[in-house]
Formats: sequence, C-alpha cells, structure tokens
Amino acid sequence: MKQTLLQEKYPVFVMELGRDETALTDIDAICGYFRGRIESHRCARFIAEFDHYAHTCSLPEGQVDEAIRAARNIVFCFGIALPSAQVLAVRPRSIGIAETATGFIISFLEAPMPIANAAMEDWAEGLRRRADSAARAAPSTGDAEA
Repeated sequence: MKQTLLQEKYPVFVMELGRDETALTDIDAICGYFRGRIESHRCARFIAEFDHYAHTCSLPEGQVDEAIRAARNIVFCFGIALPSAQVLAVRPRSIGIAETATGFIISFLEAPMPIANAAMEDWAEGLRRRADSAARAAPSTGDAEA
C-alpha cells in the first residue's frame, strides 16, 4: 500500500492488487469482504455500497477510464467521537474498489483518526494475505477489532 497526494491536496492510500495476489475473483467478492470487515468491527458501521461505475456511465456527460471494468465505493463510519460539528465534513469514510483486466485498485482518503487509517490499511492488506491462505481454508470475513 502506498500513500500519495491526489490532485496535490488529498492524502490517499492506494493499493494495486493483481488477480494472482488474491483469492477473491471479482468486485462483488471484494465488496463483500470489506462489508464483513466493517460489520465485524466494534466501532465501524456499514452505511451503503455505491456503484460509481453505473452512475457515471448513466450520465450523458459521464466519462470512465477505459481500463476500469467496475467501480464501487463501500461507505461506512467509525463514529468513535464527535468532538465538533466540523468533523462531519470528513465523515463518513469510503473505500473505493476499481476492477480492471489485470486486478483491482483499492483506495481511500486518509482519515483524521489513526485507528481508522490502521483498520482500513489492515483490511486492504488482508486481501493480499487471502491469496496465501486460500489453499488452506476458506477466507474469513470477520474480525473483532481492527
């Protein structure tokens, strides 16, 4: 996983995952994996799954990079604290999943809360670890803590 600045102002974590690096075969399986991780986390709450690809393709002016076959956002919140009304501007969280011919691109905006960043990075890296354990057992989607 690498951290970068998108458009010179958004701190984004990005992980490119080849199809041979994970046991999960499509965007549906990856979205299900993330939903399971979110729902099993003691502080996170699943909100929605947004099909960004379908939405953008449905717009007359919509444009999608030709390398992208599918694109979804998993929307959720880590609502541990609400110290001010301004915090609402950076919530809820979203993990983006893009499917390409060669694999998947997982991305998320850096959160102002270290526990959230650690959990999201761990979840994303968990996709890669699944390839190592695929031959031994069926993948688990849950964790009690991030």
